[in-house]
Amino acid sequence: MTGKIKREGCEYYKKCGGCQLRNLTYEEQIRLKRSEVIKLIGRYCRVAPVVAMEDPERYRYKAQAAFARHRGVTVAGIYRSSEHTVVPVKRCMIQEAECDEVIQTVISLARSLDISIFNENTLKGGLRHVQVRKGFNSLQIMVVLVTGDEKVARLDELVSLLVQKMPSVTTVIQNVNPKFTNMVLGEKNRVLYGAGYIEDLIDGMRFRISPGAFYQVNPKQTGRLYALAVEAMGLSGSETVFDAYCGTGTIGLLASRSAGRVIGVESVAAAVGDARRNAEMNGVSNAEFYCADAGEFALELAASGEKIDVLVMDPPRTGSDIKFLRSVAALAPKRVVYVSCNPETLARDLRFLTSHGYRARSAVPVDMFPFTRHVETVCLLSRQ
Repeated sequence: MTGKIKREGCEYYKKCGGCQLRNLTYEEQIRLKRSEVIKLIGRYCRVAPVVAMEDPERYRYKAQAAFARHRGVTVAGIYRSSEHTVVPVKRCMIQEAECDEVIQTVISLARSLDISIFNENTLKGGLRHVQVRKGFNSLQIMVVLVTGDEKVARLDELVSLLVQKMPSVTTVIQNVNPKFTNMVLGEKNRVLYGAGYIEDLIDGMRFRISPGAFYQVNPKQTGRLYALAVEAMGLSGSETVFDAYCGTGTIGLLASRSAGRVIGVESVAAAVGDARRNAEMNGVSNAEFYCADAGEFALELAASGEKIDVLVMDPPRTGSDIKFLRSVAALAPKRVVYVSCNPETLARDLRFLTSHGYRARSAVPVDMFPFTRHVETVCLLSRQ
């Protein structure tokens, strides 16, 4: 860990609001994050030291920017904290450098080609967001151009010039999102260049990443996070693992090497498609993936008498809903491994689980998001 080494200052720190802890040394950030986790869930179990990064800069391999007009000029950047105003950003110090470069190239080309910008009042227009993902091991780069209109003049020219200027870009997708929403991506994708996805490696396994599929943004810590989750499962080779909120199947497929059977469920159809392809790509025959609501699916498993030994859950920041938590109690797995990106909702869900037959055994915070207040936690619970 870099400890008390002073990090380089950020010119956008007070305008952007994305890095709330930029004013602290990394050592201070780690202490703060552990104390927050202890405050919220320390009553349930011991909280281990935070799994910190060796170098906390440039860790985000997923970057995005919102387009706007500023004094008649096309700009793109990050929404100001607690506002809907775009702060033009040329260099983000937590984003991987080449992702930054791709975004700046897209902005420059959009200006030179005079491509229209999405108007939130009329819900019409061209460029709305640009999203970039880079594979940590594969080095493949995916660019998603989010537009309001399906047909945008000169968009094909932008793509042609982009891949000429940046040959490392392996695929470009147009995503159409004309709705009044704070969601970046819409429902419709059109591949403009390449395969429409990228691939990456985690612990020797290949994973396909599509535009809308969940995939951790900090690949330097992802392997450590998932290794902790699989270790907490305590697998001996015969267990049935239920992977709720499975996304592209990352945790479940990594666990499949030590489990008898893996059942994954995810509500996003594109992610389920990726998970199934990932299983096939890695020669995994003991994992199956379903597109369904996690709570309803778990209740169906319980009603059918399916025996689940280990349940692993990696819900969104809002945590799990009461329906899913009740389904966990109904399934009654011996172990529950909760991978949380929000200690507040983790504390709320632990309150339910520990009053329905479970005891929290351990919690390990993992710093996936340096310079922000966010922290992931791998929490193990066992049935009393």
